Amino acid sequence: MTVLNIDRVTCDGRGMCAELLPELLELDDWGYPIVRSADVPPALMDHARRAIEACPVLAFRLYEDPTAASRVTPRAAPPPIRPPATGR
Repeated sequence: MTVLNIDRVTCDGRGMCAELLPELLELDDWGYPIVRSADVPPALMDHARRAIEACPVLAFRLYEDPTAASRVTPRAAPPPIRPPATGR
């Protein structure tokens, strides 16, 4: 079973996902997505992938393991900024 997960902190409520996947998503009063059903049926997998790819802030993930979707995954820290090398 494939599960759709939204990172609610990352989502900025543009609503493109709900336009591309109205079978599983609807928008609240502020434009943020509400998942009607996290389980993505095989017939909607292509639509789900399109909605994920269209998200400008990449707030969606698909998980094959439903327990993985419920775990909070830490974000990778950006690499440290190193000062430019000096030409010695």
